[in-house]
Amino acid sequence: MAGRKQRIWITRAQPGADATAERVRALGHEAVVAPLLAVQVLPDVPVDLRGVAALAFTSANGVRAFADATGDRGLKVFAVGSATALAARAVGFKTVLSADGDVDALAEGIAVRRGEMRGVVLHPGAAEPAGDLAGALEKHGVEARHLILYETAPVDIEAEAAEALARSDAVLLHSPRAAQVLALLLKQHPGPQLRALGLSKAVMKPLSRTRLAARAFPPFPLEGALLNLIDRRP
Repeated sequence: MAGRKQRIWITRAQPGADATAERVRALGHEAVVAPLLAVQVLPDVPVDLRGVAALAFTSANGVRAFADATGDRGLKVFAVGSATALAARAVGFKTVLSADGDVDALAEGIAVRRGEMRGVVLHPGAAEPAGDLAGALEKHGVEARHLILYETAPVDIEAEAAEALARSDAVLLHSPRAAQVLALLLKQHPGPQLRALGLSKAVMKPLSRTRLAARAFPPFPLEGALLNLIDRRP
């Protein structure tokens, strides 16, 4: 059961924002969907799968962008977490393994299975990914390549709307990029009573110098664990 009904600002890009909003409302809180980022899929990106042994996805947006770019569903998929794994299965991938962690956990999970693969691990994703998966894999001796399929651009929020959002009880953050945009926004429209709840420590890092009522992240980078923080007052 939820405690006091709170106003929760959901910052993630669509279509994930609406899914998160449904979960927040199910907890008995008011969900305000106001993404800080918009996904812009790059047109006509060539997808060369020659020599690729497996795919690695660090976001559901990466899955959807890849699915739009090619109809190939035969490769094994490594997903950073359950939501990304669910997105991969939804577009038709059959063999999907989830790290249920962060980029480092995903790299470690892939490295454990490197003996099963003959070829490159392809990481389709954003122009500015949340972490350097290819670099982390190479440290484990796994050859990897990053394929840029989309960009995330800051959403322009008008001053009046920004001031109202900054008066929310809490803000949910799913990526370091969103946290960067929030930090800039709060410089212009402070929210000293706002609680910032991020998916992981890495997500929260851009807000280290921002004036906030509280900062928190769950022990595991899963949305369910993130939502559990809403009713845990500091």
